[in-house]
Amino acid sequence: MKSKIRWGILSTAKIGVVKVIPAMKQGKYCEIAAIASRDLNEAKKAANLLDIPKAYGSYDDLLSDSEIDAVYIPLPNHMHVDWAIKAMEAGKHVLLEKPVGLSSKEALRLIEASKGKPGLKIMEAFMYRHHPQWQKAKKLVEEGYIGKLKTIQTFFSYYNTDPNNIRHNPDFGGGGLMDIGCYCISLSRFIFGEEPKRVYGLVEFDPKFKTDRMASGILDFSSGTSTFTCSTQIVPFQRVNIFGDTGGIEIEIPFNAPPDKPTKLWLHTSDKTEEITFEVCDQYTIQGDLFSKAILDNTEVPTPLEDALNNMLVIEAVFKSSGSGLWVSI
Repeated sequence: MKSKIRWGILSTAKIGVVKVIPAMKQGKYCEIAAIASRDLNEAKKAANLLDIPKAYGSYDDLLSDSEIDAVYIPLPNHMHVDWAIKAMEAGKHVLLEKPVGLSSKEALRLIEASKGKPGLKIMEAFMYRHHPQWQKAKKLVEEGYIGKLKTIQTFFSYYNTDPNNIRHNPDFGGGGLMDIGCYCISLSRFIFGEEPKRVYGLVEFDPKFKTDRMASGILDFSSGTSTFTCSTQIVPFQRVNIFGDTGGIEIEIPFNAPPDKPTKLWLHTSDKTEEITFEVCDQYTIQGDLFSKAILDNTEVPTPLEDALNNMLVIEAVFKSSGSGLWVSI
């Protein structure tokens, strides 16, 4: 019986090299066995930096390696679905960086392809959900510590006007909603445990880049609401507040939880505020191990691929609502 999953990485993207790969190397069930780039020298450079045994000068070469069990794909958004399908056709399990693709149509295409490979695991990599602070927040809500869940408020922003940054290329799936607004939507669906009935959005586009630089949305759930603002050109900040009729939960660093220091949330009730601290951990390590364990045990992955489709449907509804000035039903 295998004790670890042998991983290949498609691309030397910064998020992989700086965050995900080092974290997965610390996992109990992960072995980073190979990395690929369209430039062999870049692949070798990353392999030397991260002590990865194999380097490939093409993604296809890595997929042809019979010693690779699973691949992590941090490629640009417009390349996600095609390479995920190619990976499955090569017999590899797939952990696919968010967002799943460029559209709900692409998400559906990937779901259909995955149905033809029932023995393979595939999941969208929303790492935040696996962090203990989010598992705790969901448990507190489900166990009634804030009473009846009524509304969630989310803010997520950074400032970047670099014209060479891929996030500013609309053809590659750039823009704030696809990059960080997807978190605002995902967490609301995660905490409510259901899909919104309708969505209202207001989106501001950069006149030069033609990508959305600020977006606000209202998600109408059957039992409450969620509001959010995300931006690529506002002072960096992130915070989530979850409100019930008798209490609330505030998460200090909801998305980019640091891997080298404790995190905390506050549980607010009518008579006190309790600070809950979480020990140092890396959400990327946890994600990699959970996915690898699902492969080893042949169990369901933590988040089904249909969740990625549902998140994309809401993103599209925000854009559609902003264009029409009307509520859009999901």
